[in-house]
Amino acid sequence: MALVPSESTGGSVSSVPPDVAPRAFMATFDDQRYPIRPSATRMECLRCGSPLDRPGDYCLVCHTANCDTVVLDVDEDRATLTFLDEEAVLGETTITTRPEEAGEARVIERRNFAGRIADELRRKRPETVFAAGDREIIRAVRAETRYEFYRVAGDDPVAAVLDRRGERALEVVETAPKEKLGGRHTTLIGGRTGRRAISTVAEHPHVKKIVPGPIDAGGNGSQSGLRAKVTRADGNGNVRLLLRDGSSVQENRIVTTAMDRETGERVRDDLNDALAAADLQ
Repeated sequence: MALVPSESTGGSVSSVPPDVAPRAFMATFDDQRYPIRPSATRMECLRCGSPLDRPGDYCLVCHTANCDTVVLDVDEDRATLTFLDEEAVLGETTITTRPEEAGEARVIERRNFAGRIADELRRKRPETVFAAGDREIIRAVRAETRYEFYRVAGDDPVAAVLDRRGERALEVVETAPKEKLGGRHTTLIGGRTGRRAISTVAEHPHVKKIVPGPIDAGGNGSQSGLRAKVTRADGNGNVRLLLRDGSSVQENRIVTTAMDRETGERVRDDLNDALAAADLQ
């Protein structure tokens, strides 16, 4: 294991696995755009005061999370992770990679890149991850971790997340996904793939109910297989899941916990991202 000194406030070292040691790695914890909580720069647990290797790390002494949210901004060659505790910015880490062009080398490089990002998330054990940027890497990181992922605007994702902090949180639905399906129409197009699309949507914590609609078989034929897309939110924050399979089209109503169009659009982005991750778009 190679040890590379990081450019962090506390002068810690970052470990780089041998198989990626030649690739660039950088960790920084000082972002001039956002004020850093003074106590966090000392890298001490906010509960018990035990020293932490990096700001926002989960404390292994008192078993307390010091970071509730991570904002992940991913480009092809770098990922910036910003750590938040409520509205305070604790620090920032940047992980870089040298993208490969194609073939097996690219597969390995992408996997290593996503794995290093996932490792950093595990150090924090956040409640939520907000992600912007490269969807391929975000999907890979999401598959390696168990945290809630939400898409966020890519222009300035940290500012976008901080702006949300003053808003009322959306209600989380505890109902099992299979119990969210209701309505008069029980037939779904696309067979097993159609059911997988419905299940993907039903797993979202802000989806209350899915009401399948009638099937329209008068559309234009397609050989691309079933495709799923969530449409724009209405004024109440509800959306529709559009399923297309060959010449058949089905519009399914999705009742969410969003309270208006703006918050409904956030749920829509999350659902479309989940469908894309499931290779249904």
